[in-house]
Amino acid sequence: MAPSRSSASWLSSALAVCAILCLTVPANALYFFMDGRQTKCFYEELPKDTLVVGTYSSAVINEHSNTYTVDPNLKMLITVDEIFDNDHRVVSKRDGPAGRWTFSAADAGLHKICLTPETNAATGGWLSGAQAGAVQVTLDMAIGETSKIESEDKDKMQDIVQKVRDLNGRLQDIRREQVFQREREAEFRDQSEATNSRVVRWTLIQLFVLSAACAWQLSHLRSFFIKQKLT
Repeated sequence: MAPSRSSASWLSSALAVCAILCLTVPANALYFFMDGRQTKCFYEELPKDTLVVGTYSSAVINEHSNTYTVDPNLKMLITVDEIFDNDHRVVSKRDGPAGRWTFSAADAGLHKICLTPETNAATGGWLSGAQAGAVQVTLDMAIGETSKIESEDKDKMQDIVQKVRDLNGRLQDIRREQVFQREREAEFRDQSEATNSRVVRWTLIQLFVLSAACAWQLSHLRSFFIKQKLT
């Protein structure tokens, strides 16, 4: 009896550990099946100013191969309504077989998020021969998870960062060009001032020489006239 009790306790402990591990695994995405033009809604209680980013992908059943394939003609209607505000619609978007939507909760309250596929796939039912669940939808919603949203937008952020770096590089080039132009302007100004000062100096020297020559000539003529009168 003792071995059976120990084995039973060991089995119960193992099951408990497995249950805990299963509960600790995060469920980031879910997938479900819908009939054509059927609406599937989810309700989320959101605090104020909560950012919600949703992504989805869809596939349509192929009746011949009995597999789900992407239908480029499929359109998905995404709507988000504020239940607490008389079903005020904050998002209404029609996208392709895969897409994304984003919204921020203006006020705290219950929000209804609905997806409606628009496809010509046959609708299943017990009166029709078509298979139920003609559309397979994979849905992933990030609610207030900034790190996940940033990881999804990593490529876009890198592009923006690269553009900012390019702009900074161009600004640095423009600044260097401006500094170079200012240095050339300062050098040209110094040369102009030096040339002007030399011109003024030579002009003053010429005036002095001409004045001295005129004074000498006047003095020479005066002495000449005086000598002529005396003689």
